[in-house]
Amino acid sequence: MATEQGTTHTTPVFEKNDPRIINGWAIFDWANSAYALVITVAIFPPYFLGIAPDTINIGGFAIHDETLIAWGISLAYLIIAAISPILSGIADYGGKKKRFMRFFTVLGSLACISLFFFDSPESLWIGLGGFVLATVGFAGGIVFYNAYLPDIATEDRYDAVSARGFIYGFAGSVILLVINLAMVLQYDALGFPSETSAIRWAFVSVGLWWLGFAQISFKRLPPDARKPMAEGLLRKGYDEVIKAFRAVRSSGNTSLFLLSFFCYNAGVQAILFLASSFADKEMHMEKSKLIILVLILQLVAILGAFLSSRLSEKKGNRTSLFVMLIIWSVICLLGYSVHTESEVFLLGGAIGLVMGGIQALSRSTYAKFLPENTKETTSFFSFYDVMDKVSTVFGTMVFGLIAQLFGGMRSSVLALSVLFLISLAILIFVRVRRMPDVPEN
Repeated sequence: MATEQGTTHTTPVFEKNDPRIINGWAIFDWANSAYALVITVAIFPPYFLGIAPDTINIGGFAIHDETLIAWGISLAYLIIAAISPILSGIADYGGKKKRFMRFFTVLGSLACISLFFFDSPESLWIGLGGFVLATVGFAGGIVFYNAYLPDIATEDRYDAVSARGFIYGFAGSVILLVINLAMVLQYDALGFPSETSAIRWAFVSVGLWWLGFAQISFKRLPPDARKPMAEGLLRKGYDEVIKAFRAVRSSGNTSLFLLSFFCYNAGVQAILFLASSFADKEMHMEKSKLIILVLILQLVAILGAFLSSRLSEKKGNRTSLFVMLIIWSVICLLGYSVHTESEVFLLGGAIGLVMGGIQALSRSTYAKFLPENTKETTSFFSFYDVMDKVSTVFGTMVFGLIAQLFGGMRSSVLALSVLFLISLAILIFVRVRRMPDVPEN
C-alpha cells in the first residue's frame, strides 16, 4: 500500500467514503455496544444490587450498594480519562489506532467474561473489578474508534456515518439483549439451573460477541502506518496532545462547545448507566421487566439516531442539540415524580428517543470543529474523549453522592436537570465552525 510522507507521519492512503470501510467501522459499534447495553445498563446493575449487601463497609465507611456501583463506573472512566490523551497522542504519532483498539477490545471482553465468577457477596471484588476493567476496555476502544471518523469519511458525511455507527450499535446490542432475555425468562427450559446461572452465562455471551464481531472491524479498517516505534515516543505523544490542546484553547467556539458537552454528557451518561438501578431500587421492578424496559429504550434509540441525523440536515447541529437538551431536561423533572411502572416505560421511551441522537450528533458536531488540514485526528479527539470520560466521572460521582447523602436516587435525577439547563445556556453562544489550522512545529 502506498504511503504519504509527512514530517512526523507515515499515513496509509485509502479512499474516503468507502462503503466497505465505513460498514466495517460501524460494526465495531455493533460489537462493543452489547457491553454498554447488556452489562452496564440492563443486567449487571440489578444483578450487582441483588447480590451485594445494602451497605458495604470500605475503609470504615458504610457505602450504599447503589452508590458503590455508581462510583465503580466513576473509577473506570477516571482511569481511561487519565491515560487516553497519552495513548491517543502516541497512536497519532505512531499511526497505531488499530493496535490500541485491539488491545482495549481484548481487555474489555475478557474482563466481561470474568464476571461469570461473580456469584456471591464473597466474590464481590471479582464483580466490581471485572466491571471496572471491562468498562475501561470499552471506553478505551471508543477513543480510537471515534478518531477514525474524519479519516474514513468526508465532512458532508460525518452526521450520516456517525449515526450509522450508533444505529449498528443499537441494532446489534438489541439482538443480543433479546437472546439474553430469553435465557433469563426461559432458563429452566434452556437447561440453566437458575436465573442467576443464566445471567452469568449472559456475561460470557457478551464478551464473546464483543471479541468476535470486532474482528470484522479490524480486518476492514485501514491498516496502521508501517513505521518503527521511535525513541522518545511517549514524549511525542505528550507533544501531540499539548499541540491539540493549544488549538482547542485558542478557539472560543470549540472551548464553549466542549464545556456545554461536558455538562450535558455528565447528565446523559449518569442516566444511561444508572437508569436500571433507579428502576430496581426505587420502583422494585422485576429483572425481566428491567430487561424489557432497556429493550424498548434501545429500539426507540435506533429511530432517535436516524431522526437526529435528518434534523441536523434540515436545521443544523446546534438547533438539533437545543431540541434534544430541552427534552433531556424534561425527562429529569418527570423522573423525580415517576411512581408507576407504566410511567417508567413511557419515560424510558423518551430517553431512547434522545439517547442515540445526542451521542451521534455530539460526535459529528465536534468533528466539524477540527482544523481542515490536520492529521492529528486522534489527538484532537482525545480532548473530546477526555471530556466524555471526565464528565461521566462527574455525573456518576454526583449521582452517587446525592444518593448517599439523601438515601435515595430521586434527588439525584432531579439534580441532573441542572446540568442540562447549564449546557443549554452555554450552547447559545456556540457557533459551529472550524478551528484555524495548527501550524507545524
